[in-house]
Amino acid sequence: MSSHPTHPSVVIRGARGSDAPELVRLAALDSAPALRGPALVAEVEGRIVAALGTDSGARIADPFVRTSPLIDLLELRARPATEPRHRVAWAHHRARLA
Repeated sequence: MSSHPTHPSVVIRGARGSDAPELVRLAALDSAPALRGPALVAEVEGRIVAALGTDSGARIADPFVRTSPLIDLLELRARPATEPRHRVAWAHHRARLA
């Protein structure tokens, strides 16, 4: 048995039309309105657990999962390419969801 903890796979990507039912479910879990317009999503082990509306800045997240580091990653990814990005250590943003 390995003594190193394993970290779940995290993917940040643009939302697709096929994500709509999952985003509606996520909004309901978060007691928030569904996102409208383009969005970024954070998937953990293939399951969407957080999303950010790129036009509105609205956020929805699974309240049963530690998502604050994922929201930070979504916001960082959503910044326009012309906006300066601060160098941030990946370890600071690694989501520890266990």
